[in-house]
Amino acid sequence: MDLHFLPAVNAGLNAVSTALLLVGRRLARQGRIAAHKRVMLSAFGVSALFLVCYVAHKASKDFENTTFNAAGVAKGAYLVVLFTHVVLAAAVPVLALLVIRLGLRDERERHRRLARIAWPIWMYVSVTGVGIYFLLYHLNPGA
Repeated sequence: MDLHFLPAVNAGLNAVSTALLLVGRRLARQGRIAAHKRVMLSAFGVSALFLVCYVAHKASKDFENTTFNAAGVAKGAYLVVLFTHVVLAAAVPVLALLVIRLGLRDERERHRRLARIAWPIWMYVSVTGVGIYFLLYHLNPGA
């Protein structure tokens, strides 16, 4: 099955997740907890859908990597962003599930403390996911 369209879908899902994370944080700061809960659960759902689509795309290509064909500083910067993105992306599902669990149990102080760590990591992964997509599929020299 040809799933060549999934990288663009995945970038879109990351962009939606980014927007939901921003809205969710604003709602929490405004004290609109019910709306915050709905938006953050939606962000988690969008991120989970991203993960399913990402794995499906990778599996359809026998887990082959797409190479960024730059050299020098550009390649080094890309590899730093990619490395941090991958390492932090592995932590997001665990952190998100823990934060959600605390929120659903109404353990607000523990939820807030962990969210102060989890939210910026999740944001970074979502934003860099979109950036990596553009680098690989639209700005990749010689691709």
